[in-house]
Amino acid sequence: MVMIKNRVELETINPYVTAQRQVEAAARKLGIEEHVIEILKRPMRVLTVNFPVKMDDGTIQVFEGYRSQHNDVVGPTKGGIRFHPDVTLDEVKALSMWMSFKCGVVGLPYGGGKGGVICDPRKLSKSELERVSRGFIEAISQIIGPEKDIPAPDVYTNPQVMAWMMDSFSKLNGSYSPAVITGKPLILGGSEGRNEATARGCVITICEAMKQLNLPLEGATVAIQGFGNAGRISANLLAELGCKIVAVSDSKGAIYDPEGLDLAKVEQLKDEATILDYGTSYQIDPSSLLELNVDVLVPAALENVITQANADRIQAKIIAEAANGPTTPEADEILKANGVLVIPDILANAGGVTVSYFEWVQNLMNYYWSEEEVNEKLSTIMVRSYHEVSKLAEEYDTDLRTAAYMISILRIKKAMKLRGWI
Repeated sequence: MVMIKNRVELETINPYVTAQRQVEAAARKLGIEEHVIEILKRPMRVLTVNFPVKMDDGTIQVFEGYRSQHNDVVGPTKGGIRFHPDVTLDEVKALSMWMSFKCGVVGLPYGGGKGGVICDPRKLSKSELERVSRGFIEAISQIIGPEKDIPAPDVYTNPQVMAWMMDSFSKLNGSYSPAVITGKPLILGGSEGRNEATARGCVITICEAMKQLNLPLEGATVAIQGFGNAGRISANLLAELGCKIVAVSDSKGAIYDPEGLDLAKVEQLKDEATILDYGTSYQIDPSSLLELNVDVLVPAALENVITQANADRIQAKIIAEAANGPTTPEADEILKANGVLVIPDILANAGGVTVSYFEWVQNLMNYYWSEEEVNEKLSTIMVRSYHEVSKLAEEYDTDLRTAAYMISILRIKKAMKLRGWI
């Protein structure tokens, strides 16, 4: 019965409302004026497009897509493009807001952007996927560009999709424009270290939190919800540091071994079939993974998985949000009361956009860094940002999420004031 309740709650929670509530909570703690809050609660520009695509069977299908640009006061907007059958306008607006505050908390000269196309790429052939990718970028081409809005990969998009999009924009623009998009293949101006960046940034914040709580990394138990790119790489990086990965899940199910999973075996099963082939005796209900007694829980999949319905049963000491928006505001209150340290998404998974920023900078100057340089620069930014957020949280006696929003809101407000917007 609890599982059904959680599913219903997952379906009915509006991420845009959640994002607005998070902004309000942080802004009011700072005593920000109402008109500034109203500006921050809404994207400055949202484009809805409908574009035709010729399918392999000769029929024409019309696809709907969105691009939301939240606030460009400190620089061009930045954010991914997702292809998913459940993409909604409110989801895209919320994600663009979260991107603004994510960029702000790590001090990048960007505002937030986000895009999405309602489609199921798993049902498209490669040529159909290419035509959808090119069709969408052509439809939004007037509002994107290296100095306007820089897209990137997101759910069910990848470096190949970015390559097609960059190529289409370059043709429309009449010149090679690698800086219009990040997350590209290396040969087309991608950055070393980008694929691991989201996970690496998350692991860096976990390490800082563990030091803060005087918890040893060696032998620390970790559960990871979502074994996609971020979850999988996080698991490997944490294992290299001596942590014990005891549970992982994906869209098909979850497995748990209190003695520690064999990661190499889990990865092989993930690639060849399903992680559930690890063994029937290791299978657990995916919802129970969130409630395991572990040192670190890494939600690396969907929004709204930690809610009022299950927050009181969370036993992890640290939650590091590799996914966007996995925790609802009601759940945050419960977790704080229970002494759970939540490293918020806009900080924990900011490694991805940070290295995307590095890619953009490298594209603009046409000079490229080694992976070691990229990782060193990423570590410097993530460690500094974690401690800035932690210090402000202590100063205002609040949680890390609210403090992270506060840092971003102060930055955006100062820029708007100086530019004469308010």
